[in-house]
Amino acid sequence: MKKWKILKEKDVSPSKWFPVIQHKVKLSDGTIINDYFISPMGKVAMILPITTKNKIVLVKQYKHALGKILIELPAGFQQKDKTLKESALAELEEETGIKTTEDNLVLLGKTANNPTKTTQVTYCYIAKNLEFNSKQKLEVTEDIKILKVSPKKALKMVEAGEIWVADSVVNILRAYLKYPNLFK
Repeated sequence: MKKWKILKEKDVSPSKWFPVIQHKVKLSDGTIINDYFISPMGKVAMILPITTKNKIVLVKQYKHALGKILIELPAGFQQKDKTLKESALAELEEETGIKTTEDNLVLLGKTANNPTKTTQVTYCYIAKNLEFNSKQKLEVTEDIKILKVSPKKALKMVEAGEIWVADSVVNILRAYLKYPNLFK
């Protein structure tokens, strides 16, 4: 098994909101594909916030691509000129009104949601002992309702399909596996 060789690359992005790259690639068996499209979406910083009262903070918001209101962990694309941790902290404060520090973030892991067509990788951090100590700073496209649920309830929401966004599901389950005492 070998990586594909990129023979040609062309930016065919329809807008700044959705980057698209057309590749001409040579497969490991020598086959040439002229029109393999990918989206270089970039890195996402996600955070699994746990309050001092042992509640997981979730965000409920409309997601236009699916046309649905979904429940997720707070997250956003890595911000320009910021590290992933800095971006995670910024997203946490923007979406929930919780401010904390980098030393309170522990990496849970990374998740590729669609590695066939996007370069997007979500890096999720867990932060504990949090309090609502700031104000939401929502972007123009955001209308967010905050939910505070017990870790057990979050697992039940995953099981029932109430939380079904892939990287949120993965990271709630990953936290359950790494920190089972939080979920008792």
